[in-house]
Amino acid sequence: MDLNIKGRTAVITGAAGDMAYETAKILQAEGCNLVLSDIDEDELKQVMDKLDQGVVSVVADLSEQAGADRIAEACDEAGWDCDILIHAAGVTGAKGDPLDDIDEDDWMHAWNTDFMTAVRISKAFIPGMRKRGWGRAIFVTSENVAQPYPDEAVYNASKSAVLSFATSMSQIYAQEGVLVNCVAPAFIKTDMTDGMMEKRAKERGTSVDEAVESFLEEERPHLSLKRRGRPEEVAFVIACLASERASFVNGSNWRVDGGSVQAINI
Repeated sequence: MDLNIKGRTAVITGAAGDMAYETAKILQAEGCNLVLSDIDEDELKQVMDKLDQGVVSVVADLSEQAGADRIAEACDEAGWDCDILIHAAGVTGAKGDPLDDIDEDDWMHAWNTDFMTAVRISKAFIPGMRKRGWGRAIFVTSENVAQPYPDEAVYNASKSAVLSFATSMSQIYAQEGVLVNCVAPAFIKTDMTDGMMEKRAKERGTSVDEAVESFLEEERPHLSLKRRGRPEEVAFVIACLASERASFVNGSNWRVDGGSVQAINI
């Protein structure tokens, strides 16, 4: 499919992650310039090695504005203006009872990593999109914004804040050609969920496949497809929202969750 974005420049944060990498593959095939950023230099290099030439990589820590500014400087050095911003960086954070098990440092870590990074990267790139009159910003949220899980309170709160922030921007900047949306995945086969399932298997003395099966039955009973999603299934939705094809989509939170969230979108 021609997404009508050939020659556009896309900045992707958290680019060493599986969903971000699959998104980068699609956008590169569509003729986009890519600026990929991650905090992990080794993992980012592995991603770069799998992509074609002509991609800029930036090792940056978004826990401070200087990290976002560093990515912007890399775009300038390449002679590219950012047209598409995809913010996929984030962490699940501490888990447990929100009052007994999670301390203030845990709350602040998730807030800074999941929410404030979205603010910083937006400040680095969205003003330029507004001046040029065209832009797409996509933020990766989670099923947790619609269906919070009690042991993931820090993640619930910080990702919900990202959705609120993105929706606020969408109402202001759409008239200036910048469309802002979110994508909410659920239980995707990534390194993160691999680790979760390996831990579950070890605790229960089962295989990883059995751990996945029991997790779906006990923790995600409404995930009607009864499997983990694939990163490329999320990437397709992100790429679509980044395109000219989605020119009438703004302020949305697209669920890619296999039916995990049993609620009506209104």
